[in-house]
Amino acid sequence: MSRAQLALRVSDLEASVTFYSKLFGTEPAKRREGYANFAIAEPPLKLVLIEGEPGEETRLDHLGVEVEASEQVTAATTRLKGAGLATFEENDTSCCYALQDKVWVHGPGKEPWEVYVVKADADSLGKSAAPNAGGESCCTSEPAGAAPAAAGCACGQ
Repeated sequence: MSRAQLALRVSDLEASVTFYSKLFGTEPAKRREGYANFAIAEPPLKLVLIEGEPGEETRLDHLGVEVEASEQVTAATTRLKGAGLATFEENDTSCCYALQDKVWVHGPGKEPWEVYVVKADADSLGKSAAPNAGGESCCTSEPAGAAPAAAGCACGQ
């Protein structure tokens, strides 16, 4: 089953976890320092919360589609390239406490979208070479102009 992903950068992670737990009637599927995600069955959604700077308003970090297998990421990559979209692929990348394969594209408003599969759990938050909608590298506070990290970030798992 595929599901949409919404990754938000929040200033108060604990307050956000409390709010979204009440809103969706479920606890986070994964909690780590500065990070939480919810695997919501109805509606099918992966909600990712990434801790930002204190006092910042919540903002979009990135969007995604979580799929079940690497072959689906490969198929999405082929389809997106065939549609004339610029893609950026990251395979076997450790990000947001998960080992992933993914492909990134950007919408007309520069909003980053990823199609990704979680292959295994990982021990690190990670960084991404694909900047988020706020101009920073996903899962980090590095500016988009910073040198890309070797590992990417879907923040999906």
